[in-house]
Amino acid sequence: MEKRLTRTEMLFSLGFLFMLIFAVGAFFYGVKIGSDKTEAKLVQSTIHLSSKNGVPTAYQQQDLVSFYHTVFLPYREFQTEWFQTLHKMSSGQLSDSSSALKELSSLAKQKYDDAEHASVPKASPLLEQAQLQLLKGLKMFSDASQRGSVSAKDMSSSDLVTALMKDAYYLEGVKQSMAGQSSYYFAMLKWSSSVNPNIPDQFESPTVLDIHKWKTLPLTVKNTYVADQLKARKQLTSFYPQDLTSRVDLFISSGQATTMKMKTVDAIVDLLINTNAVRSGDFNESKDQFYAKELLPQLPFFYPSNQ
Repeated sequence: MEKRLTRTEMLFSLGFLFMLIFAVGAFFYGVKIGSDKTEAKLVQSTIHLSSKNGVPTAYQQQDLVSFYHTVFLPYREFQTEWFQTLHKMSSGQLSDSSSALKELSSLAKQKYDDAEHASVPKASPLLEQAQLQLLKGLKMFSDASQRGSVSAKDMSSSDLVTALMKDAYYLEGVKQSMAGQSSYYFAMLKWSSSVNPNIPDQFESPTVLDIHKWKTLPLTVKNTYVADQLKARKQLTSFYPQDLTSRVDLFISSGQATTMKMKTVDAIVDLLINTNAVRSGDFNESKDQFYAKELLPQLPFFYPSNQ
């Protein structure tokens, strides 16, 4: 005959079954918790390594564009006003140079405030460096303009312009501004290298650059070299580095370098600057001819809205 379980045996069996189910559930729950924690640690480790190496997150195109609008553009807007005011002073178009220089000083402070509050990613140290350098430049231009406004009362317009060009604050402003511009263009080189591995992410500008070597360089490298040339010369210009780059390429391609027996790019840069042969906008006039296939970030001065 079939033996039936007693009540005690039945309760014991059910209790054992529930304990088994609970143990299995706890096991899989523990596995899930452990898996989640491990995954979280791996994510944190990846973030740390990415941040430390800087390669995946640094110098993204949106960072270059944001920097242009929030830092570089305010600086350039002041620079444009600076050149226009000094031109009017030199040509005798200003009746009150002192007031004009005070306005320049105020404008430099305003643009300083705009650029100072801009957020620059720490993963892109060249952009952080460029921001600091451009801010220093604006501060020096503000001080130079303020000093000039005081001297304007006792000087002719032409003498005042000459004095401003020799002012220690102005000279330091040029130095810092050109250094900031150079850092920004170096950041563009870093970006292009991250997009195209054939473009080097490091470039140390030589004092002398052979024309044959220049011809082999990508555009972002050329622009970096030219920005460094302007920095080395402490040359404040109304044109952009790419405008000078395009004039160098045009000078070489036209055969003028060969005719004049010039063998180095720095010699061509000297000639073009000293003869005022470069204008803002030269790059865009030559872009289709020389740089149709070149890699460039989507920045307004490379792609004007009217084109």
